[in-house]
Amino acid sequence: MKRKIFRSLVSVDEAKRRLKEHFIAAPVGIEELPLDKCVGRILAEDVEAKIDVPPFDRASKDGFAVLAEDTFLAEEDRPIALQVGGKIVAGDDSSLSVDAGKAIEISTGAPIPKGANAVVMVEYTWRTHDEVKIYRPVVPGENIMAAGSDIMAGELILRKDTFLTPRETGVLAALGRILIKVTKKPVVAVISTGNEIVSPGRSLEYGKIYDINARTIADSIVESGGVPTFFGIVRDDMAALLAMIRESLQTTDMVILSGGTSAGIGDFLYRVINAIGKPGILVHGVTVRPGKPLIIAVVNGKPIFGLPGFPSSALMMFNVFIRPLLKEMAGLKPEDAWSVEAKTGTRIYSAFGRHEYRAVNLVRNESSDYVVYPVPGGSGALTTLTEADGFIEIHGNRTVLEEGEPVHVTLFSTELTPADLYIIGSHCIGIDFILALWRRCNPAFTSKVIKTGSSGGLTAIRRSEADIAGIHLLDPETLEYNRPFIHRYGIAEKAILVRGYVREQGLIVAQNNPKQIQGVEDLWEKDVYLINRNRGSGTRILLDTYLHQITQKKEDSRTQPYSRIKGYGAEAKSHTAVAVAILHGKADVGIAIRTVAHRYGLDFLPLTTEHYDFVINKKRLSQSPVQAFLAALRSKRFTTELAQALPGLAPVKDTGTIIYP
Repeated sequence: MKRKIFRSLVSVDEAKRRLKEHFIAAPVGIEELPLDKCVGRILAEDVEAKIDVPPFDRASKDGFAVLAEDTFLAEEDRPIALQVGGKIVAGDDSSLSVDAGKAIEISTGAPIPKGANAVVMVEYTWRTHDEVKIYRPVVPGENIMAAGSDIMAGELILRKDTFLTPRETGVLAALGRILIKVTKKPVVAVISTGNEIVSPGRSLEYGKIYDINARTIADSIVESGGVPTFFGIVRDDMAALLAMIRESLQTTDMVILSGGTSAGIGDFLYRVINAIGKPGILVHGVTVRPGKPLIIAVVNGKPIFGLPGFPSSALMMFNVFIRPLLKEMAGLKPEDAWSVEAKTGTRIYSAFGRHEYRAVNLVRNESSDYVVYPVPGGSGALTTLTEADGFIEIHGNRTVLEEGEPVHVTLFSTELTPADLYIIGSHCIGIDFILALWRRCNPAFTSKVIKTGSSGGLTAIRRSEADIAGIHLLDPETLEYNRPFIHRYGIAEKAILVRGYVREQGLIVAQNNPKQIQGVEDLWEKDVYLINRNRGSGTRILLDTYLHQITQKKEDSRTQPYSRIKGYGAEAKSHTAVAVAILHGKADVGIAIRTVAHRYGLDFLPLTTEHYDFVINKKRLSQSPVQAFLAALRSKRFTTELAQALPGLAPVKDTGTIIYP
């Protein structure tokens, strides 16, 4: 009965409420550290100055300590002469004093001698033997830093809960402090579970995967103000898992496990946690995507989290549930810098009834507003988060966010650094080749490639969100690539079209073509399963053009509608995804470029040679990153090495030239 209750799905809000009911996040304690270990820590006490800073009147310039009154009549053509009575350098404990008509040579930082009330800069003097000529008057206090002028004894200098940067540690050093009370960092146990997990560095047998989560979770703990302690990998063994969790609870403030949370056989983590202490499991399963199998528990006053095994799911749930908690336990306050307001750059679909966290990229439009584009990839794809700037929430009562809809973006880092070059549109591995040449000559430049399909790229150019869009759109009426779409998308005044390269598109099938597929007609005629491309992509439009031509010729009801083609609705976001689906037997056929067929050892049935060109935002054309991209595209290395590096892609005689207008 208990298992049934604990494994019922709850909402995100309910999961957070249950956690807060049994665990109130607060700083875990105070420790005293040497000053050289305090940068990046949270001050746990108010700091009052016990001394003046500086502790004495000192010279702020090299020159001569004088009575200001002696210099009032000094002019550049009629200097005042004073007798020099000695010299004081920084660190001296001198008994010298200044009387009327006298001066003492002094260096920056040296204590001001008795009687002096100003310092004449050396640039306005001329010394000969024991006499100095003053060419400019000074006023009392000029070029003197008075005792306590920076910090006065008894003054409150730093407040409790201050985040210590090098500026604050410098102040503490000025006060002579060597031991500082700071908030303790919460210590967090990291445990990986599963028979299939192997530590990096070991040989990888078939059916095994490297432990990704231990590293990413540990580093996320550091970023959130905690100290990770890795307890190792534990197999699907209840006794071993029970012993490891009990051991970790003795020395840490929180326990995070990954894997072993879903409903599959051998996933018994929830039973183990309940056997350790009270109250035990609070949540096992959240109506969220990704991260549904999340476990939240509290045992003997310490939180325990069971994260899903898939890396993207684990990191997303860490950011949603654990990071805010850890920051509070570390004494860190939530920062506004972790979030921004934005608008959607395209329609974003979601499943009804499931609270979803969607990883997104951020770009700026012409008005400097942020625009988000969803990052493709499932819960098992680590690159889903490595390519993302942050994530948005889609509540369970929504199935679609419309283009231009306001959204709140939670960032994965406080530093949101814009890329120097944004390429949005149809992705091709030829772009990666160009960017490799681009970075070789411009190592300081950064780029971001956002895969939206050709249509999405043209829309991004229209809204000035992209610097460059890669497109390969075939006009079914004229059978011309790309140029007709400049007018069709209303960007004739905003963009130029630059010739890129050609690439072979065709059907890709498993080695030796086991289903004996000969052409597009076989998608209807034979028992085959298609893996299609995403709507809006040039490849999808190309396939639909072929399908339309066939149906027009045959006028055969057996060819209508396209939905009768098995897998027509199964969409892949890239050519590589199509190839991988066929390689692993998830589909029999797909349409993609020859390059990926060659890379994965698949057979290729050519259909056409298409132009892959680049639309460039006219306002960005003169900018250095864009000019550097064009230089790489026009380079001799690109011309001579592209086809060799990527079979199926080839430059043409007008590669790099402007073909519109």
